[in-house]
Formats: sequence, structure tokens, C-alpha cells
Amino acid sequence: PNPQGHFRHPLSPRWTLLLSVGIALLWLPLSHATNFNCHKTCICASNIVSCSKMNLSEVPLGIPPYTVVLDLSYNDLKRLKSEWTSVRLPNLHNLLASHNSMTFLSSEAFIYVKQLRYLDLSSNNLQQLDEFIFEPLVNLEVLLLYNNKITTIDRAAFITMINLQKLYLSQNQMSRIPLELVREKSRLEKLSLLDMSSNRIAVLPIDELTLLPAYIRNGLYFHNNPLHCSCELYTLLAHWYIRKLNSAVDFKEDQTCVLPGPQKKEVPVFELSSDYMNCSTFKEEDQEAFLEQMLFLACDTKHRNMFKSWTLPGNVAVIAESNQTAKVLRDGTLQISPVKSDDSGTYTCFATNEAFNETIYIVLKVHNFTMDRSGDTLNTAYTTLVGCLASVVLILMYLYLTPCRCFCCPNKGKGRGEDSIHSSMLSVTPTHEDPALKAEINRHVAFTDSKDSQGQNGKFNPNGDEEEEDEEDQDAEAGSLMKGKRKKSVAESISSVFSDTPMVV
Repeated sequence: PNPQGHFRHPLSPRWTLLLSVGIALLWLPLSHATNFNCHKTCICASNIVSCSKMNLSEVPLGIPPYTVVLDLSYNDLKRLKSEWTSVRLPNLHNLLASHNSMTFLSSEAFIYVKQLRYLDLSSNNLQQLDEFIFEPLVNLEVLLLYNNKITTIDRAAFITMINLQKLYLSQNQMSRIPLELVREKSRLEKLSLLDMSSNRIAVLPIDELTLLPAYIRNGLYFHNNPLHCSCELYTLLAHWYIRKLNSAVDFKEDQTCVLPGPQKKEVPVFELSSDYMNCSTFKEEDQEAFLEQMLFLACDTKHRNMFKSWTLPGNVAVIAESNQTAKVLRDGTLQISPVKSDDSGTYTCFATNEAFNETIYIVLKVHNFTMDRSGDTLNTAYTTLVGCLASVVLILMYLYLTPCRCFCCPNKGKGRGEDSIHSSMLSVTPTHEDPALKAEINRHVAFTDSKDSQGQNGKFNPNGDEEEEDEEDQDAEAGSLMKGKRKKSVAESISSVFSDTPMVV
């Protein structure tokens, strides 16, 4: 006790301070007590930690939680385990792990780095990507997987990466394009670049690729693949080239295919229109419409989120809330309702944003009939044909099935065994009274013009006599008029086609 009778504490204030510091150190996490040293193991520059080219076989423990960029490239990492970091790195946005020897990714490798936006796993030895392997990376925007040995990708490997914009899968060993990433109902909405070049793709799903929006086709790369040559492939790329899509323009010389045959010759796709396969030269097709329908014209731009305006044929601007039949919808699509015949022509879409300008032309052809009456032309032709056939049948019936023809009318037109001379012959009473002639023949009268004394059907004999050969000529030429035995002409019977007087035969 001191002079005042109080007891002194056995530890001095200095020892009390040291004891407090020691107890606090015991409560620190073991990972913070590792040998991580920014001056020896890695290089630290503010919130950037670079461990590149340090011959590391494991990720060093104790990465500071404030790290934004972590560079682990050009080392000898074999696996990316779930415990490569035992603490959360909430600020880590960029993880670079290229040029290592990784063959394995743990399904829990990214649970502590959910804020990643850029992940580089290129130039490793990865062979497959399992289901939900990138599930925690909902904020990732860029994923680099090129120059690996990937052969298969599970269809659900990227399903949760709703913010992914660029995916690089070139220089692998894949045989298909992961269409589940770009197809209509399963599409990653923000994906604008998918690099599938330099793989082992032989056949493309051309029909599905044709239906993709232009902003996806613009960033869909599949050059340097052993594609089978076909005119469909040529048409696809020719269309993309005319639209100036980057995937066709930037790598035009690298767009190759393999000709059919044992030699497997590799040729440029854009030369298939020449001697190789004689593919038809590509030409943009006009869009067709029908009267009174509701039509939508899409402004299929190469970039997203662009302001779009339209002009009608004749360079007439589409104005909102006007009495025009055309209006621009919220997504930039032009709606025309109802379609009229004078809506045919060229429509122009102007797309702009802060960095790009694009102009798209659409040629519209309007048919002069409605969609539900498209068969009117065929029906009209069919009706006309039936009408013609009916007319022919009626004419034939009139000619051959009339109730009474001339042969059924007694004592008119001709006698028994004679041909009829219908409208050009008139039956008259004879001017002479020869009973023999009267009994044998019926007399007919024909009126002809007289030009000279000699006709084509006989000779005029003023004496009333005719040579025997004249009678034979008359029989041959007038056979259609009389089939019975001819009598020699008398003076009163004159045969001439040039006589104004009635000719009696």
C-alpha cells in the first residue's frame, strides 16, 4: 500500500497498453496475417494489384479488400479454386487471369467477387464450361475465353449473365454457335458481340441467323471456320456486306469455306458467285404488302438505343399526331394502317445517337388487292375460260342441233341427191318449158357480175353449142352444186359467172 493506505495495481500503464494491443491482434483474421507483400509478392498501385509474371502456382492470400483490378496473368496457375480468396472483394471489377495453365474452374470460384465486370480467362487450357459456372457474375459485361481448348458449353452456362455485352470464344474447338445466347426468347438482351471465329464450325443455321436483329449480326463473327460452301452462305454474307455489318466488312478476306469433294479446297466465300459455284448475284428484295392491311416496317439498325425518324415516298416526313396513315412507334418501327395502293415506294429511316448515324432504305410494293382476296386473279381467269368454252358449246349446238335444217324442209333449197346452195342460191321458176329438163333437175338461179364474155367456170357459146370437154370441165367445177347426171346445155341455159341475167343450171 502507498502512504495513503491504497493498494497499487501490479501492472503499470505501459504494460496495460501492450497487453491490449496483443489481445486485439489475436482477433484479426488469419488471412490478414499472411505473407502478402505489395513490395515483394505483387506490385500495388493504389487500388490496382498486379501479380503478373511472378511464377505463381497459387493465388496469393490476403488480397486487400479495396482492390479494383487484380492481374494474375502470365503465371502457372492450374486451378481456380473456391478458396482462392477467403474474404469478399466487393470492389473488384477486373480480374485478369490469362496465359496460365488452368484446366479447372470451381463452381464456387466467383462467389466472393460478384461485382466483377471484366473477366479474362483467355489463353488457358479450359476444355468445357459447366452449368451455372458463372452464375454469381450477374454484373459481368465482358468475358474473354478465347485461345482455350473448349469443346462443349452447357446451354445454361451463361444464363444468369444478364448484363453480358461481349463474349469472346474464338480459337477453341467448338462445332456449334451457342444460339441460345442470341435466339429470340432466350437471348441475352445486352449481348452485342459474340466471337466464334477460328473454331471447328462446319454448318451454320442460316435460317436462324437471317432472323437476328442487325445489332447482333453486326457483332457475330464466325470467320476462319471450315464452313461448307453453299449459295445460301454466299447470300447470307453478301447481304451482311451490303448492309456494311462489321462481321462481314472487317473480315471479308477471312470469310472462307470448303468446297465439296475429296480435295477439300478452301476458297473465299465472296468468290462463290464466279466459277466455283455460280451463285446468283445477291440483290435486296423489295417488301410486299396488300391493300387494307396493317403493316410494320422495322428500322433494323446496327447499334442499340438510337433515335429513329422516317420519311415516306416523295421525301415526306412522318409527323406525330397528324392525319397521316403512317406513324412511328416507340421502338422506332413505322406503322402503316390501312395500306393503300399509293403507299408503294421507298421509305427512309434515319437513326442517330451521339456517336453514330445510319440511314436505312426500304422499298415497298403494294399489291392492288387485299390479302384475303388474293385468288381473285385466278378466279377471273378461270371464269373467263369457262365462259369461252360454254360459248363454243352453244355455237356448236346451234349449228348442229337446230330443230329444222334445210334438208328437212321439202321442196326447198335442193332436190333429192343434190347439195344445197344456201344463201347464195335462189329457187325460181324456169323461163323455158322443156319437160325433160323439168322432170330431171331443179332449176336454181344465181346472180353474178358480168365483165367479159368468157368466165372461169365455162365458155359462152352464142350459137348455143358447147364442146364435150367444156361439159366435163363444168361437171368438175360444179360438182358441189349438182351430183346428178348433167344434160347438155341448150340455148336457153347459159353458164357464166359474169352474166347479169339469171344463170340456170
